Amino acid sequence: MALQHVLGLKCTVCGREHTLKETRYTCTACQSNTEVIYDYEIIKKKINRKKLARNRDYSVWRYAPFYPLASLKLIPPQQIGWTPLYHAVRLGGPIGLANLYIKDDGRNPSASFKDRASSVALVRALEDKAKLICGASTGNAASSLSCLTGGIGFRAIIFVPQSAPPAKIAQIMAFGAEIIMVKGNYDQAFDLCLQATAEFGWYNRNTGFNPFTREGKKSCSFEICEQLGWKVPDWVFVSVGDGNIISGIWKGFRDLKAAGFIDRLPKLAGVQSAQSSAIADAVARGGKLIPIRANTIADSISVDLPRDGAMAVRAITESGGAAVKVDDQEILEAIGTVARGCGVFGEPAGVTAYAGVEALAKQGKLKADDVCVAIITGNGLKDVASAAKVAGSPSIIEPTMDELRKLYAKSGERK
Repeated sequence: MALQHVLGLKCTVCGREHTLKETRYTCTACQSNTEVIYDYEIIKKKINRKKLARNRDYSVWRYAPFYPLASLKLIPPQQIGWTPLYHAVRLGGPIGLANLYIKDDGRNPSASFKDRASSVALVRALEDKAKLICGASTGNAASSLSCLTGGIGFRAIIFVPQSAPPAKIAQIMAFGAEIIMVKGNYDQAFDLCLQATAEFGWYNRNTGFNPFTREGKKSCSFEICEQLGWKVPDWVFVSVGDGNIISGIWKGFRDLKAAGFIDRLPKLAGVQSAQSSAIADAVARGGKLIPIRANTIADSISVDLPRDGAMAVRAITESGGAAVKVDDQEILEAIGTVARGCGVFGEPAGVTAYAGVEALAKQGKLKADDVCVAIITGNGLKDVASAAKVAGSPSIIEPTMDELRKLYAKSGERK
């Protein structure tokens, strides 16, 4: 493959560098996660702000020179990326923020941010001439992978915990992927998927294992900067589970700075449920990750041992940002707040990022004129049961005007 701009893979722990031929995934010395390293001088020759301004491909592929891919001949047909970035004035006003933006990644094909990761990982699998691709997920990564593979007729095998929401299971099956439901949690499904990869030679899409998922996720950082007219936000709020999204967001901003697109980096706020807070706890204790027993309503970020936790901790600390914990009730309430404040319907894990905005605003850690971006990573239709807990109940009446008059006479809102 013609990948002159890719220098190889670098271990995120011991620093050992590998060629792409030496390892597909993790470090051969210490088995830790790796990240793709680039020759930015080559990238600069292929892409710049002026070229992007003329580019009418409004998808993740407009940033193709930043990816570890040989060409765009094998990309899936779905429209991925370039999701809306809303200036949420009504949402930010009550909490004292004039420049709050909401990035609605529930608008991706499978209604999840995870399509960004699946797109690059899938093309890598195809370029490697893999026969099938597998992955472990609580639902979103699985539905994303099945959506993109279903569109090209490529075989996908998905490992999910038995607790995965029914709506996500239905979505996965509708796209035609093979589901293996594990009688256990996400971490057990993840480990079984790794064992299958080792024994059967399947191509593995797992975040925190496959370094190319991070490469797809960084596209969100590119879009945020371009959609803000190349103004770097002061804060970016990210819901955190495995840690791969926030590490990908950080890599995106670092790539842009290295290639001369921006001259500074934002602060990152990693937001976790207090019932699944391994990364926030690690930041508080100086970086050491300790497994926990996660049990949060935000299933997509419910993780005992974050597989990309070290990189997530690094992203938060290097950016000078913050690790934020919010409880499940705050997450549930954020569903309605975001929906009514800016018209974006997010699932629990998706709106956790916004709950973090409220938390830091209450603590006085945000300035009134700070440009803050909260990424809503998944659509609320992924978990309607959770939304129903805070949405309220409809009025039920007979189909007559008398009944309608009585209803509004009681409420005092007849006119």
